[in-house]
Amino acid sequence: MGATSWGFKKSLWVFHLNAGACNNCDIEVLDCLCPRFDIERFGMKLVGSVKHADVLLVSGFVSRKVLPQVIETYEQAPKPVAVVALGSCGCTGGIFRDGYNFAGPVDKLIPVDAYIPGCPPRPEAIIDGIVKLIGKL
Repeated sequence: MGATSWGFKKSLWVFHLNAGACNNCDIEVLDCLCPRFDIERFGMKLVGSVKHADVLLVSGFVSRKVLPQVIETYEQAPKPVAVVALGSCGCTGGIFRDGYNFAGPVDKLIPVDAYIPGCPPRPEAIIDGIVKLIGKL
């Protein structure tokens, strides 16, 4: 991350990308925004454009159909960008790893900085993983 990592110390703007998930991880990401978990208290914000993001949060196994979009989204993100593989499918492919349309887990396609396993990962685990990512950066 180098000398430009000073921007990661205060707040992270997160772009969520569904690469073929069953939507369980997506629901847990939305739970992080609710008042009970309130991820914004850590300065994190979910943004609608990858061009504004510091973190690319990728959920789901990457299918062959969405592989070009995943790579294009990563390339459009301003550098440095941290990539987080979310859920069992994002980390390893999960139950879909033997499927005909499985292109690979996220780390085989784009560089990954953090892993948040679980099927689906609880909001507490998502928050903990991203807070630890801040410390790593």
